[in-house]
Amino acid sequence: MNAPAPPPQTAIIIGAGFGGLAMGIRLQSMGFQTTIVEAMDRPGGRAAVRKVDGYTFDMGPTVITVPHFIEELFALERGEPNLQAPDFPRSVLGTDGRGAGVRVREGASHGPKTGNYVELRPILPFYRIYFDDGTYFDYDGDPESTRRQIKTIHPADLDGYERFHEAAEAIFARGFLELGYTAFTDVRSMVEVVPDLFRLDAVRNLFGFASRFFESDKLRQVFSFETLLVGGNPLKVPAIYAMIHFVEKTWGIHYAMGGTGALVQGFVRKFQDLGGTIRLSAPVREISVTGPDGGPPRRFGRKVARGIVLESGESLDADLVVSNADYATTYMKLVPKKSRFWNADLRVRSLKYSMSLVVIYFGFARDEENPVDLRHHNIILGPRYEGLLTEIFDSLTLADDFSQYLHVPTLTDPSLAPEGHHAAYTLIPVPHNGSGLDWEALGKPFVDTILKFLDERGYIPNLRERLTHCSWITPDYFEKDLRSYLGNAFGVEPVLTQSAFFRPHNRSEDIERLYLVGASTQPGAGTPSVMMSAKMTARLIQEDVHNAKVEAKVTS
Repeated sequence: MNAPAPPPQTAIIIGAGFGGLAMGIRLQSMGFQTTIVEAMDRPGGRAAVRKVDGYTFDMGPTVITVPHFIEELFALERGEPNLQAPDFPRSVLGTDGRGAGVRVREGASHGPKTGNYVELRPILPFYRIYFDDGTYFDYDGDPESTRRQIKTIHPADLDGYERFHEAAEAIFARGFLELGYTAFTDVRSMVEVVPDLFRLDAVRNLFGFASRFFESDKLRQVFSFETLLVGGNPLKVPAIYAMIHFVEKTWGIHYAMGGTGALVQGFVRKFQDLGGTIRLSAPVREISVTGPDGGPPRRFGRKVARGIVLESGESLDADLVVSNADYATTYMKLVPKKSRFWNADLRVRSLKYSMSLVVIYFGFARDEENPVDLRHHNIILGPRYEGLLTEIFDSLTLADDFSQYLHVPTLTDPSLAPEGHHAAYTLIPVPHNGSGLDWEALGKPFVDTILKFLDERGYIPNLRERLTHCSWITPDYFEKDLRSYLGNAFGVEPVLTQSAFFRPHNRSEDIERLYLVGASTQPGAGTPSVMMSAKMTARLIQEDVHNAKVEAKVTS
């Protein structure tokens, strides 16, 4: 009989994205000695930063919600891991405990520890949503403002909004406040919540859910588009994602002064302050797997993660490994095929993966006589909604029309651009590389079309004349640089059959002491979900460490 391995003391994390950094902070607080290895020459993963021609561009996430998740990470100390599920304070949630009617305070830093590392500022409105006819909706979470705008667009939907508000609040209370940190590790954990999901109508697709309450196509889009920002098709994601409406309404939308990259650097500093080590330009070739006795793994025997091998050939040993890499890449590229059963290639390839993106980073001169009439976050919807989504996610075709998210952070933080200029990016959902589209050929013409649209439709008049920098990324960047399967931008697509228990698990079913964290794992994509994922994975590790100690004590 093999003697049990001693409880783990060292850890390696693959990837320095938000998930990897949050995981590193948590492992250090749990007493591990942790090393994060990152393939790129800078931390952040999808949240990396591009600095060029005097501009600073966040390359990925720009929408920050639930600031107390950030505060919790910055407040952790060595030996004080704080792994219990949060007891959401009424000071945050409001008198009813659910966050109804909470308004964000101007200039709030959202916690004393956060202020030591980064400055967060609330953004209002959350989004300005432009429709194809030139009208817009300012989404700011204020019920009175929302009602006024609904009355202008379609007065008959005022009653529907009240009913939607009540239904979304119930989903938020159950799905986020009560089940947000639930690790669905077995079928029973899923079966227990299914009745509630049906009772709340949370298994219907989100667009269909919104359509129950709103007659107006515009309002159906307003109250369903947000899942696109986490890689979900509103026509396919379950209505449990209506909780996003209340997550944003409760805690607001925030911006890290200096850009999202400033938050990344804050997390790096916190990780290092706790004694962690980060290595950049260190791509991983393989996760080392052995049998429980340290010998070669047997095909049908127990297998244990022992460390990693870098592409340079260097081996790094550790008592456990956490992968913040893409789920499919982790298993199909980093774990030897003979060490996998539950996550064999056939299963990994059978999953549906999120769409990809074209992101255009551009800088342009200000026109002081005609200042840009945009907001920090802008959603510009095209002439089609359902048809376009179907082509992006299902047909995998590049349509002639498009929708986009236009981010102009210099309206809040002029430091990101040279004096007298704006820095911006616009993000356009496109099919992932399973489409076979040739982005080497399509990239520049597509970018030119988008810039022409922004110019001629009046969003940024004379943009092409005022342009001083333009660069872009396509699905090829996600596939080659970020090592994301098929160039997907958000991991496993959050459809109903790939949610909760059916989503990739944070603890590997195949290999002991191998864990996953990030967008592809439970609970899903998006900055707050990824930070929740790190806490969920840390709790699983704590449980396994406890069990290892008990086993060692019993055996001795």
